[in-house]
Amino acid sequence: MSVTQVKIALSGGPSELAATERSVLASALDRTLKIRHGAGYEHFVHGGEFQAADGCEIAVFRWSHRTKIAE
Repeated sequence: MSVTQVKIALSGGPSELAATERSVLASALDRTLKIRHGAGYEHFVHGGEFQAADGCEIAVFRWSHRTKIAE
C-alpha cells in the first residue's frame, strides 16, 4: 500500500501557525486538520483551494475555529 503525501499551507489562526507548511495524507484533504497549540487545538479546513509554490500545487487549509483541551 502506497501512502501519498500532500504539502499544505495553513492560512489564518495564530500567526506562528499561519505560515507553516506541513505534510499530511492526501485522504485527509476532506477532513478538518486539528493542530495542538498551547492549551487547545486549532482547526483548519480545506475548501478546494490550491496555490502554486516551487513548481508544485499546495493545498490551502483555512483556519475555522479553536477548541480547548478538556481537563
